[in-house]
Amino acid sequence: MAENDNYVKDLADALRAKGDSLEKTELPKLKDELRLFHTGYTSLYNIYVKKGLIHIDPYKQEAKIGELEVPKATSFSEAEKLDQLTRRLANYDNQLDFLVNFYQYSAEFLTLDRIKRIVGLVKYIDWVNLSLDSQSPMTQAVAEMTNQIKIGSEPLTMSVITESLSHLNKTCAPIMTHLKALSDYQREVYKLDLRDVTIDMPQAEATNLTNIRKKLTHVKPGFPFYSDLVEELIKEDYTPEGPELRKEVLKKLQVADSKPKVVKAPISFKSILIEGISTLGSTAGSFNDILTKLGENQALLDNRKKGFIEKIIVLLRQMLNKDADPTIYDLEYMDPVKAVPVKEKVYFNTFQGDLERKVRTLTPMASRNPTTLAKLDSMPEEQLLGFLERNVRELQTLHKTLSALDEFFKTEVDKVDREKIKGIKPELSSIKNAILKANAKRHEYNAQKEEEEQLRRLGVKPPEA
Repeated sequence: MAENDNYVKDLADALRAKGDSLEKTELPKLKDELRLFHTGYTSLYNIYVKKGLIHIDPYKQEAKIGELEVPKATSFSEAEKLDQLTRRLANYDNQLDFLVNFYQYSAEFLTLDRIKRIVGLVKYIDWVNLSLDSQSPMTQAVAEMTNQIKIGSEPLTMSVITESLSHLNKTCAPIMTHLKALSDYQREVYKLDLRDVTIDMPQAEATNLTNIRKKLTHVKPGFPFYSDLVEELIKEDYTPEGPELRKEVLKKLQVADSKPKVVKAPISFKSILIEGISTLGSTAGSFNDILTKLGENQALLDNRKKGFIEKIIVLLRQMLNKDADPTIYDLEYMDPVKAVPVKEKVYFNTFQGDLERKVRTLTPMASRNPTTLAKLDSMPEEQLLGFLERNVRELQTLHKTLSALDEFFKTEVDKVDREKIKGIKPELSSIKNAILKANAKRHEYNAQKEEEEQLRRLGVKPPEA
């Protein structure tokens, strides 16, 4: 249906603009609020330890976190109370530290699943209603400890407690507001991605949740299935009230224009930027090949004979944090720009997932079909330039990490298996050339814009586009 095609284009444009707006407005504020939230909790946590209400967890500094995970919140007996609180609250502090200092704050990265994890951490303890009557075992236990440390505390400690509780209380509402805005955006991103599946299905099948789930499992393995969002999509695309629902979606995504509209745009250099973006998109195939090879290399490395000590380390890691990414590689390489040694810890399974998402982003960028070109051409030059620069930086970072992984696998595997390691230098070389070409287009664009500005300052009318 032509109407569907038009809506998909309008929705993609609206989401692109909304994502950029979120990264400029909501996400920096969200990170600031979460940092304040963590500061408040850490101060209280240290007081709990100091007062002997919980012990120092000996494994706290050794815990490895590959992805956010809400600590256990189940009830516990009085006999195991001290041990459970010690471990859970230490884990909670680690999770908040990971969220504030190591998490990626971008509209693309913060998916619905990750938003849910952040919400779970913020609500793990009900700081707004910290009460002994709470139905939450953790909130009840923390309320009890907090009341105990207030009794007989010196004025300075009382001041820290009061300020910490104030931070935790006041930040909850704005954090949830920012996450709600991000969640609304990601819900529409999810439905847009889902339309890649439903668009080719007969209407009779595309209005049935079971059929959509089967097709989704086949076409996009691992893609989550949210029945409420699938039902929303069906209403928007296949019911009489669909047109009105679509209008509401686009209205919600609309970004307020804070800049005055430019009346004239005599020269456009969009074609230069679009060519640079398409060049980066051409790396999708190389990244796909790399994913395949890295998977085989990782399997080869995992299948090697492990020594007794190494087996114990792996077992302890799984016991301490069973839901974390179990495959962690410590990389060392020389930064090609700063010429200084760099150490990087790579959570391999998480890295693979992020790389797969990047491939899905790059693939349409390489397309030369009229629809893709029309979408790019509809974007303002400033937005195109920002999009190109951001992707150049991301690919440069990926290139450094992947180069280090390539060397890591070659040196870590046993000598007898070294010939079985799949090298990725040809793919890396292709990616590097694409980055250089895209960067050249960026420089060409900036030079053209600077020349145009100089002509204007000299009073020379630039040629029409």
